[in-house]
Amino acid sequence: MKLDFYMPTRVISGEGCVKKNAGLFSLGKKCIIVTGRRSAKASGALDDVLYALGKAGCEYVLFDKIGENPLLSVCAEGGKVAAEFGAKFVVGIGGGSPLDASKAIAAFAANPGIEPMELYNTEKLNPSLPIIGIPTTAGTGSEVNPYAVITLDESNKKKTFKSEHSYFKYAFIDPKYTCSLGHEYSVSTALDAFCHCIESYLSPKSTDISRMFAVYGARLIWDVLVRGELSEGEKDAGGFTYLQREALAYAATAGGVAINTTGTGFPHPLGYNLTLELGVPHGKACAVFTGEYIKYNARTPEGEKLLAEFAAGIGASVDEIAEQIPKLANVNVKLDADTIKVYVEKVKDASNYANSPYKINEEEMAEIYRKLFS
Repeated sequence: MKLDFYMPTRVISGEGCVKKNAGLFSLGKKCIIVTGRRSAKASGALDDVLYALGKAGCEYVLFDKIGENPLLSVCAEGGKVAAEFGAKFVVGIGGGSPLDASKAIAAFAANPGIEPMELYNTEKLNPSLPIIGIPTTAGTGSEVNPYAVITLDESNKKKTFKSEHSYFKYAFIDPKYTCSLGHEYSVSTALDAFCHCIESYLSPKSTDISRMFAVYGARLIWDVLVRGELSEGEKDAGGFTYLQREALAYAATAGGVAINTTGTGFPHPLGYNLTLELGVPHGKACAVFTGEYIKYNARTPEGEKLLAEFAAGIGASVDEIAEQIPKLANVNVKLDADTIKVYVEKVKDASNYANSPYKINEEEMAEIYRKLFS
């Protein structure tokens, strides 16, 4: 039995939670808002934040240049904008990309003049500016962990920035912000959260606390996506009821808490290639590997035991999970031998492979790609 647990973010949840807690935005007289081009406005989150900042008497500068798979150069630019404006804190609004970018921008702002790659020399950095996180998707769980997955401009490879100063001070989880999302995108983000849960549960770093969150989150997602529960009532444009949106939002946060303790497994690095090179949405790009993740880990006694526990916890069988999650991902791409070789080379050194009972090797990485995409 192991109960180790650390998650310093204060989570505030429920509809209208930003406006109801406007006083928490009194972290300084100037801030930078980090968003993408659309989601913060379309979801209503930006309006709520501007209301809260107005109540706090705080000036702001809007940095809305964050796209999917945020570039290190753009994060460095955002940090420069924040420093020149004199921002005292950062507000990140959006899906995983703006939330991750806000962590990097908070670090750059507190360390003006550093070269972009110096972001990863965390032991030499000044503490980041305080950060508030407001997710508008239900997937990454970035609001409750210190990870920021950033794309390096030159190599088009993802590299994770992690610092003890990158936790959000406050995370506001308002399910209504996800109600404007389309169906397929909502499924993809939910699949990302499900992958966080199962990969965390199998991690050697997991504890009874992290597994509790993993099962809680995965059960909610399974109930909504596979069983269709909480479906009675008016549906939004994406085909979900508010109760389903609420369940998925809280499940994503639970998955984020789980990987805060453990990190993720091999579906994540293998999926990065599909996202960066082929444009497959991140959640689906991870979920398509879930069946193979289960197959390989079931080869070990520990993996077989943990998979059985996890499946029982969400009220499913291991075989059902291995079938249904990749099916929901519905990724249809073809890769030739040369491409597979390049993909394996790009992600072979990721630390994720050691983070499960069975550690796949390079040939097994290639075999998984061949099996799924040849």
